[in-house]
Amino acid sequence: MIRALKKDEKLPLDLLLLADPSEKLVREYISRGKCFIMERDGIIIGVYVLLPTRPETVEIVNVAVKEDYHNQGYGKQLVLHAIEMAKDEGYKTIEIGTGNSGVIQLALYQKCGFRMTSIDRDFFIRHYDKPIFENGIQVIDMVRLSQDL
Repeated sequence: MIRALKKDEKLPLDLLLLADPSEKLVREYISRGKCFIMERDGIIIGVYVLLPTRPETVEIVNVAVKEDYHNQGYGKQLVLHAIEMAKDEGYKTIEIGTGNSGVIQLALYQKCGFRMTSIDRDFFIRHYDKPIFENGIQVIDMVRLSQDL
């Protein structure tokens, strides 16, 4: 089941930090966006955040699944749910970004209908204090993708 996180519920910060290691940035965009959680047997196993960015445009700024639940289709379910929520809320465009080394994420987002639109060069150098590595590659650039709804 995927549902909106209630105002009085504890933020699943451990999961959010899997997708974005900056607690400061996570707390900043959580305050402006809407957090959704995926539960299995009463345990939160996944999360995503929808953040309005411009008129008629929303961005998925965080998608994470607990490591024990990887490669079981939960990430795809979260992304497809985010797309449906954006449509239901009347947005015309949905965007998402990932690091240059996120080959699994890039494949997933394209399977969900996203197309690459741009590269934000040096994004992770500008916005993060410490270097981030994924798949043996330093995460430097943000690959931006979007789809019309």
